[in-house]
Amino acid sequence: MAKFIFVTGGVISSLGKGIASASIGKILESRGLKVTLMKLDPYINVDPGTMNPYQHGEVYVTDDGAETDLDLGHYERFTQSESTKFNNATTGQVYNAVIGKERKGDYLGKTIQVIPHITQEIKDRVKKVAQVSGAEIIIVEIGGTVGDIESLPFLEAARQFRLDMGEKNVLYIHLTLIPYIRVADEIKTKPTQHSVQTLREIGIQPDILVCRTEKALSDEVKEKISLFCNVRKEAVIESRDVESIYQVPLVFKNQILDEIILSHFNLISKSSNLAEWEKNVVEKAINPKDKVKIAFVGKYITLQDAYKSVYEALTHAGISNDAKVEVKKVDSEDIEREGADKFLKDVSAVIVPGGFGSRGVEGKIKAIRYAREKKIPYLGLCLGMQCAVIEFARNCCGLKDANSTEFKPKTRYPVISLLEEQRKVKDMGGTMRLGAYLCKVKSGTLAAKVYKKSLISERHRHRYEFNNKYKKLFEKKGMVFSGIYQKKDLVEIVELKNHPYFIAVQFHPEFKSKPDKAHPLFREFIRAALTLK
Repeated sequence: MAKFIFVTGGVISSLGKGIASASIGKILESRGLKVTLMKLDPYINVDPGTMNPYQHGEVYVTDDGAETDLDLGHYERFTQSESTKFNNATTGQVYNAVIGKERKGDYLGKTIQVIPHITQEIKDRVKKVAQVSGAEIIIVEIGGTVGDIESLPFLEAARQFRLDMGEKNVLYIHLTLIPYIRVADEIKTKPTQHSVQTLREIGIQPDILVCRTEKALSDEVKEKISLFCNVRKEAVIESRDVESIYQVPLVFKNQILDEIILSHFNLISKSSNLAEWEKNVVEKAINPKDKVKIAFVGKYITLQDAYKSVYEALTHAGISNDAKVEVKKVDSEDIEREGADKFLKDVSAVIVPGGFGSRGVEGKIKAIRYAREKKIPYLGLCLGMQCAVIEFARNCCGLKDANSTEFKPKTRYPVISLLEEQRKVKDMGGTMRLGAYLCKVKSGTLAAKVYKKSLISERHRHRYEFNNKYKKLFEKKGMVFSGIYQKKDLVEIVELKNHPYFIAVQFHPEFKSKPDKAHPLFREFIRAALTLK
């Protein structure tokens, strides 16, 4: 029978439940166990696909085309688990499903209530993940903070799960904060006590506490937490801030968190081996031999989570090249106002990530022109590819008014335009070109050199495509179309001749990068930057 771990959060949000859950998955996976992770989100949106990046952060896309919470990115980066649409459930999805069943008469005339109908739908979705994944351990992260009204149905479902599955098949981990009061030079356990008390009022007694703290927890403090929270002392796990998030599995391992979990489940497994992770990931992340500075030209740069997977992919590329990647965040609107040279003259490479809407686009186009003309390595992602096409059309092909119909519907030269099937779309959520698509890589190109294979699969999230009407003109002027989705003859990768590293892709390669296996596009981008810095 599969074992289930529910991870909850208390005191405040943004404590890092996603990283903690992923790290727990990592240490259990290192014991030879098959692990999968799931996120339960309390918001009423069906998925985060229509949310503003400033509201939610990035939208993480799975191979099967689900728009999901960014924590699924942590799950896939830390573990071998492959997420699907089943690995993220929201309040919106749950209520939608229950109301749909009620309308069909599936409940045989019963009054539909939060208990048992909503909670049963939540439990069914958790069990579905276990069934689809075939995992031995399912780690379920519950979004929000204990005490939030929105999270209550998920917490109630988690409480019921132990009754349904048996005490030895379900484990509760609570992530909490131990604040440090600087003027008193004391750490305080009272917020954690109150958080656990709230959880116990709901009916959940945590088996393990993971305590975020600035200062080391003394034995005396651990004993106090143990006594007041009814948790064994050895199950009070200290989680201080670390230089790299990839240290967290080692921090947990050193406090035998894996042993505590396995003991609860009465599981016997092979001994853990995180030596390769420590040597090839953590050591290189903390003590790199080289460094390089690159410009990150975006429109949501004030929120770190808006481009989470891209930042992590750059970190992975740095690890792969034994170098620290210093990311200079540049607001594309600043480039619009003040020009590219002011912001890009001190960097060794330029990356332009994805985004939506016309704000800041002209600044991105100026940044791309600067990278092209100055022969600085350039990597464009999604909108970064479309902006590269617009820049090339205007400045190399003589199409001065070239644009995307997303930004200028009546443009004279629509080098980026909406597919015919997208013109009929009314709903915004879940209707883009989403998920994994195959791409044929043209031999003899930079893309072929980078990927070292002729057929690749990458994840997408966009509506607009390159307009094939302009293909011959672009090729004549020196643009190479090195990747094509053959089924619909859609351009996936463009690159330039006579440039050290200029490549832009319609997809999102950042979603497939891992700390111990950097995505080749990012790896070679940073390698080119190091070579030319």
